[in-house]
Amino acid sequence: MTVSKEYLANAEPEKPNQRFGTRHYIVFMLFLGMANAYVMRTNMSVAIVAMVNQTAIEKDAEVFDDECPDTDYGEDTHDSGQDGEFIWSTSMQGYILSSFFYGYVITQIPFGLLAKRYGAMRFLGWGMLINSVFAFVVPVAARQGGAGWLIAVRFIQGLGEGPIVPCTHAMLAKWIPPNERSRVGSIVYSGAQFGTVISMPLSGLLADHGFDGGWPSIFYVFGIIGTVWSIAFLLTCHEDPVTHPRIREDEKKYIQQSLWGNASVHIPPIPWTSIAKSLPFYAILLAHLGQNYGYETLMTELPTYMKQVLRFSIKTNGVLSALPYLAMWLFSIVVGWVADWMLTSGRVNHTWTRKISNSIGQYGPAIALIIASYTGCSRALTVAILTVGVGLNGGIYAGFKINHLDITPRYAGVLMAFTNCSANLAGLLAPIAAGNIIEGKPTIAQWRIVFVIAACVYLFTATFYNVFASGARQFWDDPENDEPQKPSIEAPSHSEANGNNGTTLTHRTVNEQTS
Repeated sequence: MTVSKEYLANAEPEKPNQRFGTRHYIVFMLFLGMANAYVMRTNMSVAIVAMVNQTAIEKDAEVFDDECPDTDYGEDTHDSGQDGEFIWSTSMQGYILSSFFYGYVITQIPFGLLAKRYGAMRFLGWGMLINSVFAFVVPVAARQGGAGWLIAVRFIQGLGEGPIVPCTHAMLAKWIPPNERSRVGSIVYSGAQFGTVISMPLSGLLADHGFDGGWPSIFYVFGIIGTVWSIAFLLTCHEDPVTHPRIREDEKKYIQQSLWGNASVHIPPIPWTSIAKSLPFYAILLAHLGQNYGYETLMTELPTYMKQVLRFSIKTNGVLSALPYLAMWLFSIVVGWVADWMLTSGRVNHTWTRKISNSIGQYGPAIALIIASYTGCSRALTVAILTVGVGLNGGIYAGFKINHLDITPRYAGVLMAFTNCSANLAGLLAPIAAGNIIEGKPTIAQWRIVFVIAACVYLFTATFYNVFASGARQFWDDPENDEPQKPSIEAPSHSEANGNNGTTLTHRTVNEQTS
């Protein structure tokens, strides 16, 4: 049997006649899970403003550039005199905010490996349940144990969220046919932007008008939402179509036939040597590294530039702060649908679809960063560039972000664990590099260096991806190349032994793999 190296549209089995199937429910739940994950990740950045007694701590003198004229708009002085419960220095606030991240990063690879061995669904559900339950502990830890206990609780929340990306990837590999992956991947992972859009304004509203002093209600409300989702996910979702008791037979057949080889009950050991030699894997890895470095520059450093140089704080304006995330969320869904249309039309294969989508998602922000470094003192233009650049970045979800599923459906979660862990570590370099370049001299010229470096990282990694990426399932994940399982030996019956003059007969059973 010869299997095409690209998933061609005309080779896909007939779709079941239903608008909303079981796989669509799984996608919906994974989307909500991703949104919950990013709500839990970002809500502390809003809450900590209300938690800290701003007038009691010694504020470091912030250096501003005088190249641009001052402005009397865009600044919100409402909270300037807000007195929270805690006297935490700026450095201590940094430790609190980063504690979640460290717990999140160190569990990426372990959970990716465990999901491959034991299944992804329960790790994802129980991990998010731990994350959500510990949200209720945040106010108690802060009030009773201080910063140390709060850091410990946030670290545990990060540990619980570790499975979200690798396990989501592993489940998508088992549930989603190849020609639906672009839009499905875009929908699921755009939950990150959706969660951020919901979290930032709602957290601010709860901090001002919530119960128990305001800021604790942020964690109580989102903790309840996350707990309800986790329980619903564990009770109603299943690892794959085969184990789902209520899926329609025609849908199960469609999924299993589309995922050639994925229906096998036997998944061989991870081919580490082949993966280590795989250029398509390194293409995804570098694209992921470049994405996180560039994204952190866009979302964390550009607003700082606007405040220090342009004298305009976008973070104080709830609408403007959410606008880039909203643009990325909407654009990623559009690109996903267009990418799948390109595939189903039969005009473009998976390799070129991924490269085109990824080019939009990474070349676009690179150009936006370069333009932003030359906009001078134009505040409106800089806000527009920020929104367009982050919006175009949504193309990555139909690009490298879903490409793991193309090259290796059976090990997609493992590969995502490695690339996501590495990329999150690379994301730390963006604020470090920017801080060293602009320290003491936040001029337009110095900030231009920051933006151009990030743009070059985007351009290099995107180009490397375009040269070496592939949308074809790799030979080391081709079920036809799997070694047969070792034969098992059944003990002969007593009559068989006697019937052969005491000679023992063995019955060897070999599990043949289907594709």
